[in-house]
Amino acid sequence: MEWFILVLAGMFEVLGVFALNKISEKKELKWFALLLGGFAISLTLLTFAMKTIPMGTAYAVWTGIGTVGGVLLGMFFYGESKDWLRILFISMVVVAAIGLKLIS
Repeated sequence: MEWFILVLAGMFEVLGVFALNKISEKKELKWFALLLGGFAISLTLLTFAMKTIPMGTAYAVWTGIGTVGGVLLGMFFYGESKDWLRILFISMVVVAAIGLKLIS
């Protein structure tokens, strides 16, 4: 259950990053609310997940989800590069997160 919570925390982190990008485009109250809500929920869920998952592992997986999610948002919704090397290195982040799960 804690791993599900950790993945959910990472998804809310991506939501916060999405809102941050929207704020850079247009400063509207709804984006600030989404930013604060996304990051607050993300950190709260991370705290719950860390009750049983070791801190280093939980933080690495959480930031990995945020990193990969942010890059994928950029690639699919904002026209950022889809270069094969970029995809290779993002895949390495995913493999590292899976590896941490397998040894935890």
